[in-house]
Amino acid sequence: MKINVIGGEMDKREIDKYISYVKEKHCGRQIRELEITIDGEFVGLKAVFADTDFQRAFRSADYLVDDINKMNDAKQSEHYEKKRHSVEEN
Repeated sequence: MKINVIGGEMDKREIDKYISYVKEKHCGRQIRELEITIDGEFVGLKAVFADTDFQRAFRSADYLVDDINKMNDAKQSEHYEKKRHSVEEN
């Protein structure tokens, strides 16, 4: 992972806290680059993630998710109650 600190210096422990924050906020995604911009008392974070290679996508309210657990309870229920169509192989 490439880390850039712009506008000041930051110790390793503080950088690790920001990395943990981004990992929690974007669960399941791999950080490729993290840019930390220091502006006085404010800190800006810009994360670049590695491409996600997922095996299956689930459609939920006109957007795609790679894991059913990312859907809210109502959408999960709707997903499980959906009528499944069989797939015929030739």
